[in-house]
Amino acid sequence: MSQNGIMFQYFEWYMQDLQNDLWIRLKEDAPRLAGLGISSVWIPPAFKATSPLDTGYGTYDLYDLGEFDQKGSVKTKYGTKEELLAAIAALHEHGIQVYADVVLNHKANGDETETFLVREVDPSDRTSPISEPYEIEAWTKFTFPGRGDRYSAFQWNWSHFTGTDFNARDNRRSVYMIEGINKGWCQGVTYENGNFDYLMFNDIDYKHPDVVKEIRSWAIWFLNETKVDGFRFDAVKHINDFFLRDLVRKIRGEYRQDFYAVGEYWHQDEEEVNNYLDQTDYEMDLFDVRLHFNFHHASLAGADYDLTTIFDGTLVQNHPAMAVTFVDNHDSQPTQALQSWVEPWFKPLAYSMILLRQDGYPKIFYGDYFGIKAPESIEGHQAILDQLIYLRNQHAYGEQVDYLDHPNVIGWVRLGDEVHPYGCAVLLSNGEEGEKLMNVGSINQGAVYADYTGSRTDKVTIDPDGNGLFRCNAGQVSVWVRDQVTPEEAFNEENL
Repeated sequence: MSQNGIMFQYFEWYMQDLQNDLWIRLKEDAPRLAGLGISSVWIPPAFKATSPLDTGYGTYDLYDLGEFDQKGSVKTKYGTKEELLAAIAALHEHGIQVYADVVLNHKANGDETETFLVREVDPSDRTSPISEPYEIEAWTKFTFPGRGDRYSAFQWNWSHFTGTDFNARDNRRSVYMIEGINKGWCQGVTYENGNFDYLMFNDIDYKHPDVVKEIRSWAIWFLNETKVDGFRFDAVKHINDFFLRDLVRKIRGEYRQDFYAVGEYWHQDEEEVNNYLDQTDYEMDLFDVRLHFNFHHASLAGADYDLTTIFDGTLVQNHPAMAVTFVDNHDSQPTQALQSWVEPWFKPLAYSMILLRQDGYPKIFYGDYFGIKAPESIEGHQAILDQLIYLRNQHAYGEQVDYLDHPNVIGWVRLGDEVHPYGCAVLLSNGEEGEKLMNVGSINQGAVYADYTGSRTDKVTIDPDGNGLFRCNAGQVSVWVRDQVTPEEAFNEENL
């Protein structure tokens, strides 16, 4: 990750079904993203899923990147393999890294049914069987007729899975644990529901040596084929932690040492998240889910939320070097299963807390930037996000001094570094108009500060000790920077 890097999640759940042109638009957008100051882009699952409308998480064929006529089309929801590779190349040409969304927990929409033994288990406690073993018929045979043996001759069958959820014999849905030698749920997963190895579709069995070999082989193939710079691992709390740890190590050993990895461990409990980092030997970053929920609750509570606690229990507080901070994503957006949307009024405050602070690797969500058109129209926040991104790139450097001392008005100061010596002062309120005396350093004595966001039109003059009385409007954020740019500052900014 580059200094003050910014990740951009370039998709949302409902974007433009049937157009299948995201890769084309991403390629065209590469120059603008680079000019904006984006350092990496997280792209959606690039492989063939259950249909051309599938967002990509109903994984069918990991080797089909929009190249073979399977599951209703050659293209994926986002385009062809050729268009994907062109988009990645364009981003690289503009100095932007690419992180691919990788779904290794399950496979969906098999090509043939098979008959095998299962036990039904209690959905709320998967360690508790609720039936004796009996036969079901399920879509667990994957032959990939459109691709054949191209890239890999491996064909999946029931023995490569731990469980499934649909009995084609009687069209009945349940949680079926597959019976057999060395079967049963994988360990190294979250203890929610007793054992949360099983999430959906046909759950991949990482106890099976042939599965481990195939997925490792696929990962190296995919990286060499696409030249992406990192993986965003989906649903990691449902996958054996040792497998993912070893996979990342293999990639760094055989592909590139600086390969980036971040996992989606969707849990708010700090002890469980800390334990996962320990179990995986800190080989991958994690999304800061607890911080997201703090933002969500703060946006609902308004002035009743104590902002001095906004970072309590978060990954960015406990393990700042491992935290990818975010406000919302495709899972938390309205109507999704994990809906926990941060209310629009609070978005600028939340983004200031991930973009302008010292710790964490901030991620911007496509839906927050461009807006969401369906199933309900939600406006984006492009104007304020452009400002905050600029401020991160040009001013949010150096030592951080916190003023998290009031339940409704908090702030912090960045004191700058050698290239960006003047820093910035940030103040935000979830209640009434606020003010706070903050010190921006004696280097700024006599300087006049203005609010770059334009929310405030008044100016602040810094006293001989470096103090200034900064203000913000009710329910808003203000970011104060030096109003008068010196020739030295201009030279430094031109030569970044």
